[in-house]
Amino acid sequence: MADGIDFSLIGIDELRGRMEEVKQDVRLKGGRFALRKAANLVRDQAKANALKLNDPRTGRSIADNMAVRFSSRRFKRTGDVMFRVGVAQGAQLPTKGDQPGTGQGGPTPHWRLLEFGTEHMRAQPFMRKALADHINDATNEFINQYDKALTRALKRARKKTT
Repeated sequence: MADGIDFSLIGIDELRGRMEEVKQDVRLKGGRFALRKAANLVRDQAKANALKLNDPRTGRSIADNMAVRFSSRRFKRTGDVMFRVGVAQGAQLPTKGDQPGTGQGGPTPHWRLLEFGTEHMRAQPFMRKALADHINDATNEFINQYDKALTRALKRARKKTT
């Protein structure tokens, strides 16, 4: 019986360096790109749903204010990549008697009333429905785009070694 086996791996440090480089490249660049593509699918569907609810008599359109935003705060705190899909300029309901601007792209605080409903009207969810109905499409888009990014990163890593 042998007491022990000694062996040496030559070039393992170079391999670990390349793996770390690919990991960072895909996580930061490729992952962010792929996640944005998936979020854009949800945003586009939410826009289509909002257009169905839009009142053509007003100049304000919820669909014009749909946005995809990168969560830099979460990224700085945890290192996780996250995008938010929501309605820009719709954070606060105006106080009684205060009328928001009525022009194109103006604030649309009423989106919350439509999405969640009130005691006087039923909810007509368009944001939640956009995600619920297209979660598989968004997931598949993320997987496809992330795979492409990983392939590109590996190709770049191979070029550096040759």
